Amino acid sequence: MAEIEVSAVLPVYNDLAALRIAIPRSLETLEEIAPGRFELIVAEDGSTDGSADFVREYEERDPRVRLLHADERLGRGRALNRAFAAARGSIVCYYDVDLATDMQHLAELIGSIREGCDIATGSRLLPESTIIRSGGREIASRGYNMLVRLILRSRLHDHQCGFKAFRRDRLPSLLPSVTADHWFWDTEVLVRAQRKGYRIREIPVRWRQGDGTTVRAKDVFKMGSAIVHLWWRLHVEKS
Repeated sequence: MAEIEVSAVLPVYNDLAALRIAIPRSLETLEEIAPGRFELIVAEDGSTDGSADFVREYEERDPRVRLLHADERLGRGRALNRAFAAARGSIVCYYDVDLATDMQHLAELIGSIREGCDIATGSRLLPESTIIRSGGREIASRGYNMLVRLILRSRLHDHQCGFKAFRRDRLPSLLPSVTADHWFWDTEVLVRAQRKGYRIREIPVRWRQGDGTTVRAKDVFKMGSAIVHLWWRLHVEKS
């Protein structure tokens, strides 16, 4: 069996319908990028809609697919940490199961790591990016990322795009310090990586908003609170 170069992770929670499209599309794309040298890990996080059974059946007939099941909900961040620890590739990437980011960008994302970057991340906020989403989401996203840049001194434009790749050998010195267990994981990883001097490349992407996605007032409050809490840990607690 060929050595695994790329481990691609799909974080999943009650996403059966999306999995039916995402798994075959992922396998097709990854085969073009790293033929015979990849694995697709489905980090299934306590789903109740049959997602685990669907992936388990897929795994039985296709050895490129691996199910990583959790009996209880871990949260996005902890599910990704667990999957990265289990990954066998020298390059580890993940993307959202709804394929909101166009898969045509996966080759460039992985190529950035091959070229020497420690982390590559998709960006919906670069001038070359193409995005389709509601006005409310757009305002919230730009406001959130502006605060991350201002308060946490990040040099990046988009911290929450679910489309990232990492050099696996750089993760052991980074992930233990990341405490976010859900959506803020993406931001904390990028902020802490910059503080460690990791080489990070942002790539413009084509992205569309998923169905049923809304932004509520309490979500905006959580965003601001998470930013301030991380600033406190970085500058006061020195974590």
